[in-house]
Amino acid sequence: METRQLGTDGPQVSCICFGAWPIGGGMGAVADQQAIEAVEAAIDVGMTFIDTAESYVASERLIGKAISGKRDQVFLATKVSGKDHSREHIEQALEASFQALGTDYMDLYQLHSPQPQWPIDETMGVLSRLRDQGKIRYIGISNYSAEQTAEVIKYGPIHSSQPRYNMLNREAEESILPVCLENGIGVIPHSVLAKGHLSGRYQPGHTFDADDERSEFASFTRDGMKRVIEVTSKLALWSQDHGRDMIQLAIAWALAQSSITSPIVGAKSVEQVIHNAKAADWKLSDSNLAEIDDILDGIVVDR
Repeated sequence: METRQLGTDGPQVSCICFGAWPIGGGMGAVADQQAIEAVEAAIDVGMTFIDTAESYVASERLIGKAISGKRDQVFLATKVSGKDHSREHIEQALEASFQALGTDYMDLYQLHSPQPQWPIDETMGVLSRLRDQGKIRYIGISNYSAEQTAEVIKYGPIHSSQPRYNMLNREAEESILPVCLENGIGVIPHSVLAKGHLSGRYQPGHTFDADDERSEFASFTRDGMKRVIEVTSKLALWSQDHGRDMIQLAIAWALAQSSITSPIVGAKSVEQVIHNAKAADWKLSDSNLAEIDDILDGIVVDR
Protein backbone atom coordinates (compact mmCIF):
# COMPACT_ATOMS: atom_id res chain seq x y z
CA MET A 1 0.00 0.00 0.00
CA GLU A 2 1.16 3.53 -0.78
CA THR A 3 2.62 5.51 2.11
CA ARG A 4 2.48 9.23 2.84
CA GLN A 5 4.41 11.50 5.17
CA LEU A 6 2.65 12.40 8.40
CA GLY A 7 3.26 16.08 8.95
CA THR A 8 6.43 18.07 8.36
CA ASP A 9 9.47 15.85 8.89
CA GLY A 10 7.18 13.08 10.08
CA PRO A 11 7.27 9.35 9.37
CA GLN A 12 5.87 7.52 6.38
CA VAL A 13 2.54 5.86 7.19
CA SER A 14 0.11 3.76 5.17
CA CYS A 15 -2.27 5.92 3.14
CA ILE A 16 -5.24 4.23 4.82
CA CYS A 17 -5.30 3.96 8.59
CA PHE A 18 -7.06 1.08 10.32
CA GLY A 19 -9.62 2.60 12.69
CA ALA A 20 -10.08 0.40 15.75
CA TRP A 21 -13.23 1.91 17.27
CA PRO A 22 -15.51 -0.73 15.67
CA ILE A 23 -13.51 -3.77 16.82
CA GLY A 24 -13.60 -2.45 20.37
CA GLY A 25 -17.39 -2.75 20.40
CA GLY A 26 -18.34 0.87 19.86
CA MET A 27 -20.60 -0.03 16.95
CA GLY A 28 -21.90 -3.31 18.33
CA ALA A 29 -20.24 -6.38 19.79
CA VAL A 30 -17.43 -8.06 17.83
CA ALA A 31 -16.03 -11.46 18.78
CA ASP A 32 -12.42 -11.29 19.99
CA GLN A 33 -11.04 -13.67 17.37
CA GLN A 34 -12.82 -11.84 14.57
CA ALA A 35 -11.37 -8.54 15.78
CA ILE A 36 -7.85 -9.96 16.05
CA GLU A 37 -8.05 -11.44 12.56
CA ALA A 38 -9.21 -8.08 11.18
CA VAL A 39 -6.12 -6.36 12.60
CA GLU A 40 -3.86 -9.12 11.27
CA ALA A 41 -5.45 -8.73 7.83
CA ALA A 42 -4.81 -4.99 7.93
CA ILE A 43 -1.12 -5.60 8.53
CA ASP A 44 -1.03 -8.19 5.74
CA VAL A 45 -2.44 -5.75 3.16
CA GLY A 46 -0.08 -2.98 4.22
CA MET A 47 -2.56 -1.00 6.31
CA THR A 48 0.03 -0.75 9.07
CA PHE A 49 -1.09 2.58 10.55
CA ILE A 50 -3.46 1.63 13.40
CA ASP A 51 -5.49 4.15 15.39
CA THR A 52 -7.14 3.42 18.72
CA ALA A 53 -7.78 5.10 22.10
CA GLU A 54 -7.93 4.31 25.78
CA SER A 55 -11.73 4.77 25.62
CA TYR A 56 -12.29 2.34 22.74
CA VAL A 57 -13.54 -0.39 25.08
CA ALA A 58 -11.62 -3.62 24.26
CA SER A 59 -9.79 -2.19 21.25
CA GLU A 60 -6.30 -1.76 22.71
CA ARG A 61 -6.31 -5.21 24.28
CA LEU A 62 -7.33 -6.88 21.02
CA ILE A 63 -4.77 -4.95 18.98
CA GLY A 64 -2.14 -6.00 21.49
CA LYS A 65 -2.93 -9.65 20.84
CA ALA A 66 -2.98 -9.16 17.07
CA ILE A 67 0.40 -7.40 16.89
CA SER A 68 2.22 -9.68 19.32
CA GLY A 69 5.56 -10.42 17.67
CA LYS A 70 4.82 -7.82 14.97
CA ARG A 71 5.28 -4.56 16.87
CA ASP A 72 7.99 -3.37 14.50
CA GLN A 73 5.62 -3.77 11.54
CA VAL A 74 3.04 -1.25 12.70
CA PHE A 75 2.74 2.47 13.40
CA LEU A 76 0.61 2.61 16.56
CA ALA A 77 -1.52 5.59 17.47
CA THR A 78 -3.65 5.89 20.57
CA LYS A 79 -5.25 8.70 22.57
CA VAL A 80 -5.67 9.87 26.12
CA SER A 81 -9.45 10.06 26.24
CA GLY A 82 -10.36 11.18 29.73
CA LYS A 83 -11.29 14.72 30.70
CA ASP A 84 -8.31 14.78 33.06
CA HIS A 85 -5.21 16.12 31.33
CA SER A 86 -3.09 16.31 34.44
CA ARG A 87 0.43 14.93 34.29
CA GLU A 88 -0.57 12.06 36.59
CA HIS A 89 -3.52 11.00 34.48
CA ILE A 90 -1.75 11.26 31.14
CA GLU A 91 1.18 9.20 32.42
CA GLN A 92 -1.17 6.60 33.94
CA ALA A 93 -3.25 6.43 30.75
CA LEU A 94 -0.14 5.95 28.62
CA GLU A 95 1.16 3.17 30.86
CA ALA A 96 -2.24 1.45 30.70
CA SER A 97 -2.13 1.68 26.90
CA PHE A 98 1.39 0.21 26.91
CA GLN A 99 0.18 -2.73 28.97
CA ALA A 100 -2.88 -3.38 26.81
CA LEU A 101 -1.01 -3.01 23.52
CA GLY A 102 2.05 -4.93 24.63
CA THR A 103 4.57 -2.19 23.89
CA ASP A 104 6.83 0.23 25.72
CA TYR A 105 6.55 3.17 23.32
CA MET A 106 3.81 4.83 21.28
CA ASP A 107 4.40 6.03 17.75
CA LEU A 108 1.68 8.68 17.93
CA TYR A 109 0.05 9.83 21.16
CA GLN A 110 -2.99 12.06 20.77
CA LEU A 111 -5.26 14.24 22.87
CA HIS A 112 -8.70 12.81 22.13
CA SER A 113 -10.57 16.07 22.62
CA PRO A 114 -9.93 19.58 23.96
CA GLN A 115 -10.15 19.99 27.74
CA PRO A 116 -10.00 23.77 28.34
CA GLN A 117 -9.99 23.33 32.12
CA TRP A 118 -6.40 22.07 31.75
CA PRO A 119 -4.01 24.76 30.40
CA ILE A 120 -2.74 23.57 27.06
CA ASP A 121 0.80 24.79 27.77
CA GLU A 122 0.96 22.42 30.74
CA THR A 123 -0.54 19.54 28.76
CA MET A 124 1.92 20.02 25.91
CA GLY A 125 4.71 20.20 28.47
CA VAL A 126 3.74 16.74 29.73
CA LEU A 127 3.61 15.29 26.22
CA SER A 128 6.91 16.91 25.26
CA ARG A 129 8.61 15.35 28.29
CA LEU A 130 7.19 11.94 27.39
CA ARG A 131 8.53 12.39 23.87
CA ASP A 132 11.95 13.40 25.18
CA GLN A 133 11.93 10.27 27.37
CA GLY A 134 11.31 8.11 24.30
CA LYS A 135 7.89 6.91 25.49
CA ILE A 136 6.14 8.59 22.58
CA ARG A 137 7.55 9.51 19.18
CA TYR A 138 5.03 12.02 17.85
CA ILE A 139 2.20 14.14 19.28
CA GLY A 140 -1.26 14.55 17.76
CA ILE A 141 -4.66 16.06 18.46
CA SER A 142 -8.21 14.92 17.74
CA ASN A 143 -11.42 16.93 17.38
CA TYR A 144 -9.67 20.29 17.82
CA SER A 145 -10.96 23.41 16.07
CA ALA A 146 -8.70 25.63 13.98
CA GLU A 147 -8.43 28.12 16.84
CA GLN A 148 -7.59 25.38 19.34
CA THR A 149 -5.02 23.94 16.94
CA ALA A 150 -3.34 27.32 16.60
CA GLU A 151 -3.16 27.55 20.39
CA VAL A 152 -1.65 24.07 20.76
CA ILE A 153 1.21 24.66 18.34
CA LYS A 154 2.35 27.70 20.32
CA TYR A 155 3.72 25.22 22.86
CA GLY A 156 5.31 22.58 20.68
CA PRO A 157 5.13 20.79 17.34
CA ILE A 158 2.36 18.34 16.53
CA HIS A 159 2.37 15.96 13.60
CA SER A 160 -1.30 15.12 13.20
CA SER A 161 -4.86 16.33 13.58
CA GLN A 162 -7.89 14.07 13.53
CA PRO A 163 -11.05 15.97 12.54
CA ARG A 164 -14.35 14.53 11.41
CA TYR A 165 -14.37 14.73 7.61
CA ASN A 166 -16.24 12.92 4.86
CA MET A 167 -18.28 13.59 1.74
CA LEU A 168 -21.37 14.34 3.81
CA ASN A 169 -19.66 16.60 6.35
CA ARG A 170 -17.00 18.92 5.00
CA GLU A 171 -16.99 21.50 7.75
CA ALA A 172 -13.28 20.91 8.30
CA GLU A 173 -12.55 22.50 4.92
CA GLU A 174 -13.56 25.92 6.27
CA SER A 175 -10.71 26.39 8.72
CA ILE A 176 -9.25 23.19 10.22
CA LEU A 177 -7.71 21.82 7.03
CA PRO A 178 -6.20 25.17 5.97
CA VAL A 179 -4.58 25.64 9.40
CA CYS A 180 -3.14 22.13 9.25
CA LEU A 181 -1.83 22.64 5.72
CA GLU A 182 -0.28 25.99 6.63
CA ASN A 183 1.50 24.53 9.65
CA GLY A 184 2.64 21.22 8.19
CA ILE A 185 0.26 19.10 10.26
CA GLY A 186 -0.81 15.75 8.82
CA VAL A 187 -4.58 15.21 8.66
CA ILE A 188 -5.95 11.79 9.54
CA PRO A 189 -9.74 12.28 9.39
CA HIS A 190 -12.19 10.08 11.25
CA SER A 191 -15.77 9.15 10.29
CA VAL A 192 -14.75 8.83 6.63
CA LEU A 193 -17.72 6.51 6.02
CA ALA A 194 -20.01 8.90 7.95
CA LYS A 195 -20.63 6.22 10.59
CA GLY A 196 -22.02 3.93 7.87
CA HIS A 197 -24.14 6.33 5.83
CA LEU A 198 -21.58 5.94 3.04
CA SER A 199 -21.57 2.15 3.26
CA GLY A 200 -24.94 1.69 1.53
CA ARG A 201 -25.91 -0.91 4.13
CA TYR A 202 -28.67 0.91 5.99
CA GLN A 203 -32.19 1.86 4.98
CA PRO A 204 -34.83 3.96 6.80
CA GLY A 205 -36.28 1.95 9.65
CA HIS A 206 -33.08 0.08 10.45
CA THR A 207 -32.80 -0.54 14.18
CA PHE A 208 -29.41 -0.41 15.84
CA ASP A 209 -28.65 -2.36 19.01
CA ALA A 210 -28.43 -0.37 22.22
CA ASP A 211 -24.65 -0.91 22.39
CA ASP A 212 -24.22 0.73 18.96
CA GLU A 213 -23.53 4.47 19.22
CA ARG A 214 -25.65 5.11 16.13
CA SER A 215 -28.79 4.23 18.05
CA GLU A 216 -28.54 7.77 19.49
CA PHE A 217 -27.76 9.68 16.27
CA ALA A 218 -30.50 11.81 14.70
CA SER A 219 -29.21 11.14 11.19
CA PHE A 220 -29.96 7.43 11.66
CA THR A 221 -33.62 7.91 12.54
CA ARG A 222 -36.15 7.00 9.87
CA ASP A 223 -36.62 10.63 8.77
CA GLY A 224 -32.90 11.40 9.00
CA MET A 225 -31.96 8.45 6.83
CA LYS A 226 -34.57 9.27 4.19
CA ARG A 227 -32.87 12.62 3.59
CA VAL A 228 -29.40 11.08 3.45
CA ILE A 229 -30.39 8.27 1.10
CA GLU A 230 -31.61 10.75 -1.49
CA VAL A 231 -27.94 11.60 -2.00
CA THR A 232 -26.19 8.33 -1.18
CA SER A 233 -28.33 6.35 -3.62
CA LYS A 234 -26.97 8.58 -6.39
CA LEU A 235 -23.42 8.12 -5.11
CA ALA A 236 -23.96 4.36 -5.13
CA LEU A 237 -25.04 4.43 -8.78
CA TRP A 238 -22.07 6.63 -9.72
CA SER A 239 -19.72 4.19 -7.99
CA GLN A 240 -21.27 1.23 -9.76
CA ASP A 241 -20.82 2.98 -13.10
CA HIS A 242 -17.10 3.13 -12.27
CA GLY A 243 -16.87 -0.52 -11.24
CA ARG A 244 -16.67 0.19 -7.51
CA ASP A 245 -18.98 0.67 -4.56
CA MET A 246 -19.78 3.56 -2.26
CA ILE A 247 -17.42 2.43 0.53
CA GLN A 248 -14.43 2.54 -1.80
CA LEU A 249 -15.69 5.85 -3.20
CA ALA A 250 -15.80 7.41 0.28
CA ILE A 251 -12.21 6.34 0.97
CA ALA A 252 -10.91 7.28 -2.48
CA TRP A 253 -12.60 10.68 -2.21
CA ALA A 254 -10.81 11.38 1.08
CA LEU A 255 -7.50 10.22 -0.41
CA ALA A 256 -8.00 12.62 -3.33
CA GLN A 257 -8.11 15.67 -1.06
CA SER A 258 -4.72 17.35 -1.09
CA SER A 259 -4.70 18.10 2.65
CA ILE A 260 -5.36 14.50 3.73
CA THR A 261 -2.55 12.18 4.79
CA SER A 262 -4.37 9.01 5.78
CA PRO A 263 -8.12 8.58 6.27
CA ILE A 264 -9.04 6.47 9.27
CA VAL A 265 -11.38 3.69 8.20
CA GLY A 266 -12.93 1.25 10.63
CA ALA A 267 -13.52 -2.42 9.91
CA LYS A 268 -14.94 -5.35 11.86
CA SER A 269 -13.82 -8.27 9.69
CA VAL A 270 -11.12 -9.54 7.38
CA GLU A 271 -13.45 -9.11 4.41
CA GLN A 272 -14.08 -5.46 5.23
CA VAL A 273 -10.37 -4.77 5.65
CA ILE A 274 -9.50 -6.27 2.27
CA HIS A 275 -12.35 -4.43 0.58
CA ASN A 276 -11.36 -1.10 2.14
CA ALA A 277 -7.71 -1.53 1.15
CA LYS A 278 -8.64 -1.78 -2.53
CA ALA A 279 -9.74 1.86 -2.44
CA ALA A 280 -6.09 2.91 -2.19
CA ASP A 281 -5.55 2.24 -5.89
CA TRP A 282 -8.59 4.23 -7.07
CA LYS A 283 -7.33 7.63 -8.19
CA LEU A 284 -10.21 10.04 -8.71
CA SER A 285 -9.66 12.67 -11.40
CA ASP A 286 -10.61 16.33 -11.15
CA SER A 287 -13.60 15.67 -13.38
CA ASN A 288 -14.63 12.75 -11.14
CA LEU A 289 -14.50 15.02 -8.10
CA ALA A 290 -16.55 17.68 -9.89
CA GLU A 291 -19.24 15.12 -10.75
CA ILE A 292 -19.33 13.96 -7.13
CA ASP A 293 -19.69 17.56 -5.93
CA ASP A 294 -22.69 17.95 -8.25
CA ILE A 295 -24.31 14.89 -6.69
CA LEU A 296 -23.60 16.06 -3.14
CA ASP A 297 -25.09 19.47 -3.90
CA GLY A 298 -23.87 20.93 -0.61
CA ILE A 299 -25.50 18.38 1.68
CA VAL A 300 -24.35 18.44 5.32
CA VAL A 301 -25.06 15.47 7.57
CA ASP A 302 -24.32 15.82 11.25
CA ARG A 303 -24.84 13.16 13.85
